[in-house]
Amino acid sequence: QVQLVESGGGSVQAGGSLTLSCVAPRYTHASNCMAWIRQAPGKEERERVASIEPDGRTYYSDFVKGRFTITLDHAKNTVDLLMSSLKPEDTAMYYCASVLFGSCAVSNVDVWGQGTQVTVSS
Repeated sequence: QVQLVESGGGSVQAGGSLTLSCVAPRYTHASNCMAWIRQAPGKEERERVASIEPDGRTYYSDFVKGRFTITLDHAKNTVDLLMSSLKPEDTAMYYCASVLFGSCAVSNVDVWGQGTQVTVSS
């Protein structure tokens, strides 16, 4: 049963924008944090690019700071990632993720979405 449902991925030229959305009706209120995590082609490790905690505190990786914005809507149970000034190196599978216990780290993710592909061409 898929519990986190992502949408909004696609192909865009460098400099363009995309918004990813994650519907998470069971997790936006229950999670220690909700995160967007990406895995680039050919890489094994997954990278946390942005996360948000219930009190609104946010984290952004240095690679996306100033270009990406994460938002949490408790009423709609959604976590969105607004991506602008996209670069070819942002090409990756993007996953919505929930951490129920512990710190907001990739290793602590309890629930993963199925992923949505983002491709940025130069």
